[in-house]
Amino acid sequence: MAEVEAAVPLAVAETPEVAADSDAGAAATKGPHKLQRQWTFWYDIQTKPKPGAAWGTSLKKGYTFDTVEEFWCLYDQIFRPSKLVGSADFHLFKAGVEPKWEDPECANGGKWTVISSRKPNLDTMWLETCMALIGEQFDESQEICGVVASVRQRQDKISLWTKTASNEAVQVDIGKKWKDVIDYNDKMVYSFHDDSRSQKPSRGGRYTV
Repeated sequence: MAEVEAAVPLAVAETPEVAADSDAGAAATKGPHKLQRQWTFWYDIQTKPKPGAAWGTSLKKGYTFDTVEEFWCLYDQIFRPSKLVGSADFHLFKAGVEPKWEDPECANGGKWTVISSRKPNLDTMWLETCMALIGEQFDESQEICGVVASVRQRQDKISLWTKTASNEAVQVDIGKKWKDVIDYNDKMVYSFHDDSRSQKPSRGGRYTV
């Protein structure tokens, strides 16, 4: 597990030992469960920006991991939205992709967004989405950039970022799958990053499922 610019401590749990052959009394250490790719947790604890500060200056890279065991360690110890206070975001993105509109993988993309009025609901949707991403449960996994959990005073939200916003068929398929993953029954809306950049969001979103 690679540690990068982490501002919070992490307690690393040792991999448990299991008996390889009970009859023989031999024991062996169970190896880590490797993921198909590396993922990175990011965090953004938002405070009043300094005059002239560029957007994203409060965004920090946390930890990059590539095993199931590392994911659970990080999730349990640090990256759970209900642990956030005030205005803050947690991000889980593919390693090498920054959770910014300017990143080449995100520049032409967009996001599905769900509003949550209760912290336990946000925690559940965040965890289910993270597990679906690292478990490669989306058929269009190459189109997925990552997920963002945003905690705010009035209401929270979770957004699934994707790569090619103009491909409606793919985005709708991803949206339908995500609704199943988080067990969400209301209407879900997809918006283009270009609309957010221009501060002229399309009313009602570009796509809905």
